[in-house]
Amino acid sequence: MRPTGHCCGKGAALLIRELDQAETSTAYPVLRELRPRLSTMADFLAAVGRQRQHGYRLIAALDSQHRAVAAAGFRSGECLAWGSYLYIDDLCTLPRARGNGYAGELLRWIAREAAASGVGEIHLDSGNGRHTAHRLYASSGFTAPSTHFVRKLSTANAES
Repeated sequence: MRPTGHCCGKGAALLIRELDQAETSTAYPVLRELRPRLSTMADFLAAVGRQRQHGYRLIAALDSQHRAVAAAGFRSGECLAWGSYLYIDDLCTLPRARGNGYAGELLRWIAREAAASGVGEIHLDSGNGRHTAHRLYASSGFTAPSTHFVRKLSTANAES
């Protein structure tokens, strides 16, 4: 687990640090904004618990009362296409805290972690209509070299 760091966006100074398993619930209010299908704390904790078994990590920007105002979840991996990489699964800021630079600080934290780990690339996917997020990613050095496709399967057609 990396040491904590301080971030100062346009708002008040925040503490950025990795959340251990016991602190996972701290990120729920933020990540529920991004992932509303996780409608209960129990659903969220169960999903994060399963993902942690595969290397998922959570970081958060915490206010003076140690409440998360922004959070990011990521994991490391290796594949033929990219080599070693960190993949950002989740990145969100509470609506009331947006525009203060917190997501950018979380991206910088992840970039430092990637560099310290010897990882060659950082990847993420973002919805087509999330133009504000796309501007943040571009200003943080990300490019969009490909288009991501998905095919949703139901249990009935999973075999075809």
